[in-house]
Amino acid sequence: MSVMDLRGLSPAPVTAFTRDGEVDHKANAEIARWLVSVKGVKSLVILGHAGEGTFLTSEEQVELIRIYVDAVGKQVPIIAGITGEGTKVAALEAKRAADAGAIGALVYPNHGWLRFGFQKGAPQDRYKAIHEASGLQCILFQYPNATKATYDLSTQLEIAALPGVVATKNGVRDMKRWDTEIPVLRKEFPELQILTCHDEWLLPTMFDVDGLLVGYGSLAPEPLVDYLAAGKARDYNAARAIHDRLLPLTKAVYHRGSHMEGTCALKLGLVARGKLDHATVRSPLLPLAPGAEVEIQEALAHAGLISSKVSKAA
Repeated sequence: MSVMDLRGLSPAPVTAFTRDGEVDHKANAEIARWLVSVKGVKSLVILGHAGEGTFLTSEEQVELIRIYVDAVGKQVPIIAGITGEGTKVAALEAKRAADAGAIGALVYPNHGWLRFGFQKGAPQDRYKAIHEASGLQCILFQYPNATKATYDLSTQLEIAALPGVVATKNGVRDMKRWDTEIPVLRKEFPELQILTCHDEWLLPTMFDVDGLLVGYGSLAPEPLVDYLAAGKARDYNAARAIHDRLLPLTKAVYHRGSHMEGTCALKLGLVARGKLDHATVRSPLLPLAPGAEVEIQEALAHAGLISSKVSKAA
């Protein structure tokens, strides 16, 4: 199998639910088909944070993968977030994803590491086990520097050297580390695809990457494709203009009390864009405070993604 080409936009879509909180087959398929219709979209990454992946049962996770695979066929690879805590649990999760038709795995760290840190060599074992059990092409997920689940450079290099690792999704959110570590990864592994996931401030990382892997891409794929093109062309003025046009939307979605609220805001935005009928989320997420939908609609209008007429979202 050829290596996934992620040199473009890889949206991480929300998961659409029915009003009573069940996975909505039709709505998820429609989102998938819309996103792959946007030129420059290279993959769809489901079952991550934006997609409430850890709020789904294992049966629902498999069901969602099949919905996406059936909806897009072979147009782009479907990449599944692999979030299971133990290495064996994660490997079995990856095998289920592969059996359902996924091609890639976005490998989350064991979330116990967020608080306690990890033993040297444990992340490497996790990636190796996942690839060996499933055959999925793996994406190295670099967590924010503020967490104890962020990987030091030597760990990143050792993971990148493992069979099946084809890209890194970097969300370190520390420009000192970004400017130090990304060039080393690029030098040591020229074929490793570098993807940014700094949804809330993309501009500083836009000029160093092959692609974007962002939940933001499920709401505003069209300008993000152009944004990436400007970055690759080293056209700062064009990139800055897109940044400025999107800034009210970026703030409305991501500059909130919790980054997790971005999922709620993305769904309200998709309602405003006519891509969802309602913005139902699953606990422990809660609906945003009154007024958020108007703020998001106004920001979408500023970005040119909807008309300036504001109506109440469902």
